[in-house]
Amino acid sequence: MTRIIPLIFGLAAVATAAAEAVLELTTDNFDTILAEPQPKLIEFFAPWCGHCKNLAPIYEELAQGFQYAKNKVSIAKVDADNHKELGSRYGVQGFPTLKWFDGEKVEDYNGGRDLDALSSFITEKTGLKMRSGKAPSKVEMLNDKSFNETIGNEKNVLVAFTAPWCGHCKSLAPTWEQLAIDFANEPSVVIAKVDAESPDSKKIAEEQGITGFPTLKWFAAGKTNPSPYNGGRSESDLIEFVNKEAGTFRAPGGGLNILAGTISTIDSAIQKILDAGSSTYDDVVAAAKSEKGKYAEYYVKVANKVGENSAYVEKELARLTGIIKKGKTAPEKLDDFTSRINILQKFKGTKLGGASDEKSEL
Repeated sequence: MTRIIPLIFGLAAVATAAAEAVLELTTDNFDTILAEPQPKLIEFFAPWCGHCKNLAPIYEELAQGFQYAKNKVSIAKVDADNHKELGSRYGVQGFPTLKWFDGEKVEDYNGGRDLDALSSFITEKTGLKMRSGKAPSKVEMLNDKSFNETIGNEKNVLVAFTAPWCGHCKSLAPTWEQLAIDFANEPSVVIAKVDAESPDSKKIAEEQGITGFPTLKWFAAGKTNPSPYNGGRSESDLIEFVNKEAGTFRAPGGGLNILAGTISTIDSAIQKILDAGSSTYDDVVAAAKSEKGKYAEYYVKVANKVGENSAYVEKELARLTGIIKKGKTAPEKLDDFTSRINILQKFKGTKLGGASDEKSEL
């Protein structure tokens, strides 16, 4: 049984890149893109790196600001923890590491990690000036009127009550923006914010008993009585909470995790067949027919296809992965393909696992 599935890591990277202006590099496209004539600023990062997470929204805004000149300069990143050979090639010892590639030599970037410092560096190197490229926020701002129109309806709402002067609120802001991006394709989830000191929001803040900032509250669909959120405030912590409460399967970056689309009762039937070395999937079909939803139907389809052609799973995985790697898949379709791939992996009997070699954060 295969222990590590690089394919799933790759799909997560593609899903993340779909919503970004930053160019996502992998071992498959690194050398091809590097050979293009325009200079490039490349960030070597690791998903677990706290400093990388702090840089992410700034780096995205930088890329958006120079996107108008994407034929003259590229802003890119590579997961050097997943693609270790690329980090090793360029002597990456910690994360994040930024390097400037001008086609002739590679130069370490040792300046500040704020937007002004990064944009000034690119302007110095290319003569290009950054334009305002900040994407519209996915966070829904609520006031006294819109709060009451939004809460208690068909959507789950996670609300941050903030104040402009609050330092902790400012620290939370980029994570909150990213969280809203992560759930932008979930019709049942809203990531919202209330400026508790704004004249048009003070009333609702008082009604909610807000006395400190930031205060986070979860309003389940159809309910007006909230549950306080007192957990961790990292992107991963917040995603885990929303997934549990809303029944969603998002992963950091906005893609879907490896459970999306899968149904445990059917997976158990598949595993029993794989453990027994059987090639008959009648029990899977029976288990799937007792479930509802399009992915239960997809299990039946795959089971029938495998019965006709044992190579079907590998061929279909290759087909779907190939489509996703082209990078032109609409978000809704990307979610669907990822869910199908998760199901196909169950028929292979594969599990995701393994430890990574962590390097120091810089």
